[in-house]
This record gives sequence, C-alpha cells and structure tokens, in this order.
Amino acid sequence: MIKKSQHHTLGQVRIIGGQWRGRKLPVLTSPGLRPTPDRVRETLFNWLDPMIKNARCLDCFAGSGALGLEALSRYAKSATLLELENNVAQQLINNLALLKAEDGCVINTNTLNWLAQTGQPYDVIFLDPPFQQELLTKTIYLLEKRNWLADEAWIYVETAVKDTRVDFPSHWQLHREKTAGQIVYRLYIRRT
Repeated sequence: MIKKSQHHTLGQVRIIGGQWRGRKLPVLTSPGLRPTPDRVRETLFNWLDPMIKNARCLDCFAGSGALGLEALSRYAKSATLLELENNVAQQLINNLALLKAEDGCVINTNTLNWLAQTGQPYDVIFLDPPFQQELLTKTIYLLEKRNWLADEAWIYVETAVKDTRVDFPSHWQLHREKTAGQIVYRLYIRRT
C-alpha cells in the first residue's frame, strides 16, 4: 500500500504514443499541477509528429512530466524537464529511471532563474506554467533573449481560456490553436 503524505498523493499519467505507449507512471499531485489531458497531448503530438524525432526538447514547467516524457517516447533526441518543487522533481527522476530514459534530464530549479543564463538552443519548447502566476510573458522574454530557441523552434503554449494578457513575439507564427474545456493550447513556429 502506498502511503500518502500530508501534501502529496499519487496519481498517474499515461504515455499515449511511441515506444512507451500505454505505460502508466505515478505522479505526485501538488497545488497548481495540471497534467495536460490525454486528448490534448494526442492532438499536440499529431501536430508535432513531423519534427519531434531527434528534436532537443525543453519542458519549462514539467509538473507531471507528461509533455517531456511523451516527447521522449516519440524518439526526441533529448528532453530537459524543469521543475521547481523538490518532491515532484524527484518523482520525475524516478519515472525517467523506470523508463530507462537516458536522454531525459530533470533539473530541480526555478524556471525563470534557470532561463536567465545563456542557453543552448532547443528545437521544441513546452510552456504550460501554473495559471494565474503571470509566468508566461517573463518566460517567453528569457527564451528569446538568452538563446534558448533554435531559429525555427516549435513552441507549445497552454493557458487558461480567460488569460488574454500574453504578448507573443511578432516572429512567432501561430501554427495551430484549439480549446479544450477551460484551456486553450497553441503551437507556434519561430521564424527569424
């Protein structure tokens, strides 16, 4: 029997495609953690299918790891998962070990602090920050200014439907957009 801590309980996330299709992995529930729903991930990775293989991926607010793990399952070259909360990051590390996913890396950090360094460009970026914390605009700014984006990077953005305050760079071309319940999700292509 799994013990439940005071602050965290175990849930699961299911990999929906690729080499680990159907695998269910434990995730810690935590305030603000919302795994991207299966049908949204399925749509997103259909959109990303032509470019995900061999891509360097960055999951800026990893949480359950659903996006980064899905990318690795679909043969991304690598995935870096950034997670602030210690216990959640440790669960992500455990899940990578369970999958024997040597191309995945979990960094237990504040995403904005980590992105403030000068980076190496990534091909696919996942931006699904906690809602109502106004992290998206700051994250986009750092991704652009600190060299984290490949010239033609693909950027996935998930926001609350009611969140209309985000300014996207003019050279980010909206490729696809859909709404599912209370979230809107978009895929941008960066054109330089």
